[in-house]
Amino acid sequence: MPKRAYIAIGSNIEDRRAHLESGISAVAAFPNTCITAISSIYETPPIGPVEQADFLNGVFAVDTSLSPDALLISMLQTEKDHLRQRNLRWGPRTLDLDLLLYGEHIVESASLTLPHPHMNDRCFVLVPLCEIAPNQHHPLTGLALATHLAALDCSGETKAVGRLTLAPTDHV
Repeated sequence: MPKRAYIAIGSNIEDRRAHLESGISAVAAFPNTCITAISSIYETPPIGPVEQADFLNGVFAVDTSLSPDALLISMLQTEKDHLRQRNLRWGPRTLDLDLLLYGEHIVESASLTLPHPHMNDRCFVLVPLCEIAPNQHHPLTGLALATHLAALDCSGETKAVGRLTLAPTDHV
């Protein structure tokens, strides 16, 4: 039975919008996976000490029969296919895919932590996530994600700059 998962997506190199669209298209092509919702695109400042361009970020939902680990492996391969470099923490990237939630699963392993350990602290994640899943609850805290978002000061941190041109697919 498919599970609903939420994936954050971002890019701050070259044609950022094209990287987002290509990344979502690649995830839509995963076996037994269907894109069910896509947030607006938000322009956000980078996190960390490295001087770099602003990001375009968003969140999308999938229904998938892939396990959390198989989904993560496919996401990491998609980043590699988009020439993602991992030589600098919080550095610029062509494509960043983060598995935020996978149903109500709670996972802590060497390769995967669910829910994503930093999602409650990041406006660039919670703003688009709450846009497409306003009633979603955090599996660990039990609180609505909107409650976590309300605890943050996101003024000036996220600016909606449009929507992706991709339409949801239905090839589960």
